[in-house]
Amino acid sequence: MAKKVVATLQSAGKDFAKVIQVVRSKKTGAYTFKETIVPNDKIEEFVKK
Repeated sequence: MAKKVVATLQSAGKDFAKVIQVVRSKKTGAYTFKETIVPNDKIEEFVKK
């Protein structure tokens, strides 16, 4: 499935990056990972959130 996503994103004409953030749960204190695909020019805005 990942190959389909990459192929679709490459044909769109923009450069994209997969951003992985570590998020801590308020209930349990455990760490989880949040993965998002973001255009390269919007990466800094996304990480600042």
